[in-house]
Amino acid sequence: MQPAEAGTPAEIAQMSFEQALAGLEAIVRRLESGDVELDAAVGAFERGVLLKRHCEQKLAEARERVEQITRTPEGIGTAPLPEMD
Repeated sequence: MQPAEAGTPAEIAQMSFEQALAGLEAIVRRLESGDVELDAAVGAFERGVLLKRHCEQKLAEARERVEQITRTPEGIGTAPLPEMD
């Protein structure tokens, strides 16, 4: 597991992509309902931002792993990512 991003609560950092996305969707539904007091809405929005950031990080990690997969004469293998200048 990657170290938690600065400012990300450990509880969110330990979530899978699917768990974080479900939490984010629940927050969106709650905020869209309009039945949330201002302070609660701001807190939910802040949590949503953290969940979104976590989802983006998980997607970036998955993308890196997929990019390492290459087709070889022997079948499918892995290769290191190319160096970035």
